Amino acid sequence: MQYYKNRYDVAIIGGGIGGIMAAHRLSEKAPALKICILEKGKDLLDRVCPIITKQAKACVKCKSCAIMEGMAGAGAFSDGKYVISTEYGGWLTEFMPPETVIEYIEQADKILTAHGATTERYMPDNELKKLCLRHDLHMSQAQLKHLGTDANFDTMRKLIDSLRDKVDILVGANVTDADKTAHTVTFCDSDGEHVIEAGIIVFAVGRAGSSFFSKWCKKNGIPLTNNQVDIGVRVELPAMVWEGFSKKIYEPKIWYRSKQYGDTTRMFCFNEGGLVVTENTGGVLTVNGHAYRDKARKTENSNFALLSTSRFTEPFREPIEYARHVASLANLISGGSVLVQRLGDLEQGRRTDVKRLAQSTVRPTLDAVAGDLSLCLPKRQLDNIVETLHALDKIAPGTANYDTLLYGVECKYYSARPETVDFELAGTENVYAVGDGAGFTRSLSQAAANGLYVADHILKK
Repeated sequence: MQYYKNRYDVAIIGGGIGGIMAAHRLSEKAPALKICILEKGKDLLDRVCPIITKQAKACVKCKSCAIMEGMAGAGAFSDGKYVISTEYGGWLTEFMPPETVIEYIEQADKILTAHGATTERYMPDNELKKLCLRHDLHMSQAQLKHLGTDANFDTMRKLIDSLRDKVDILVGANVTDADKTAHTVTFCDSDGEHVIEAGIIVFAVGRAGSSFFSKWCKKNGIPLTNNQVDIGVRVELPAMVWEGFSKKIYEPKIWYRSKQYGDTTRMFCFNEGGLVVTENTGGVLTVNGHAYRDKARKTENSNFALLSTSRFTEPFREPIEYARHVASLANLISGGSVLVQRLGDLEQGRRTDVKRLAQSTVRPTLDAVAGDLSLCLPKRQLDNIVETLHALDKIAPGTANYDTLLYGVECKYYSARPETVDFELAGTENVYAVGDGAGFTRSLSQAAANGLYVADHILKK
């Protein structure tokens, strides 16, 4: 049985980096505050994915996905990129001046480095940006730190451990409701249902909790604005193809406007010497990428996301469900897994089968099902992806090779954003939202900054 109090000064729903940073700042500046973190998933060291530990070849659909849920959030097993820029990584500049966003990103970075994160930074490179522009490709610039999947995990472990004697951390605590008027939070764990009181409630639910948070906002009459949805593939190819970029800036974050439709397709989440992984969000399997900092754990491949952006208009209001539906089609076709296809096979209009995949010069790092992505990805998005791959081939020859592997489906859906004033939810008092789950951010750095900013706002009040 987990120990918890009946009443807290601050209850933080979600144990990702936004919630952790908020708890760190509050406990540091006001140690008398009674604070709890309610996390649906497991504690960090208990988060074990059977695929990564080689106990299973494919996703076994654990009750709580170790990759997506648990203390340190979805970022725990990410590549650990820390972006020090306002050019990308979220929309905090819509709520505060850019210099304030950078200030809080730097504050969060100091906390991470104090707990073991690297101080090494990759710097912007105008020559590479110029190369992109010659081919109508547009590269965002940033100072960037690559924490690495392994080192990032260890940093988050140390940060969480530093909170244990200051904050009550309740894991396996699935929040089912929060009363905005009575300021109570209802959650369930292995011992049943519990209700606690909280003077201040902070939703820091992350991507995995975005659906729950949207439903809660609708039920409580809080206006929501839909954000974009990005749908596409995870590209895997020999690491040497993009070394000209990755050795200088680590992550080439490039967008392209297709000639056929005028749509934007984005290349991002680059993993040098990395591996492709499966994620389970609410029973729907998608793909992502990881990369270790330890050179001994590097692979011969690099991978990156290549996603086509869609922005829906009235009357459609369910962009997240749209993305989940597309991803679920890939799960259906693959028999409950994710698909992989060679680019050459896709362009020739034939599926990749086991025999063709075995002939590929690029060896897959994920045991996905060989198949045909054209049977699940909409034609418009697929056309955008193929056109963009050939555009990228001009700056990194080899990108559009026949044996380049495409895994699907990868999607990034950004939560419906609630109406707020200084991140305090409209029509409420002392109920806040931060991070990716509320549609304000889409990176470790901005989510961390958001958590610190809201904590400071609470301390001022």
